[in-house]
Amino acid sequence: QVQLVESGGGLVQTGGSLRLSCAASGRTFGIYAMEWFRQAPEKEREFVAGITWSGGSTRYADSVKGRFTISRDNAKNTVYLQMNSLKPEDTAVYYCAALCTTGKYWGQGTQVTVSS
Repeated sequence: QVQLVESGGGLVQTGGSLRLSCAASGRTFGIYAMEWFRQAPEKEREFVAGITWSGGSTRYADSVKGRFTISRDNAKNTVYLQMNSLKPEDTAVYYCAALCTTGKYWGQGTQVTVSS
């Protein structure tokens, strides 16, 4: 089992920045990638960004390319999502997920609200 705890969400104005963190604990040796997803009210959960745990390869949804940056600190078992130039349409609950040899694990989510 892997436990994930997200933090860093909040209320920000359009054009502002936030940095989300996701700390993993438990059987972290099985993690091979971590991802961020988000879910806005009455919408499906969507992929935002992902990073491989060993090589650090990244990928992003088109809607956030150039504005969001995913990174990781292997020593701290933590993944980050730096979000710049935020827009009202970025408002959602943000979830991190750990892809492990034993399955996919989710955090509890953190709310991000961007005011216009």
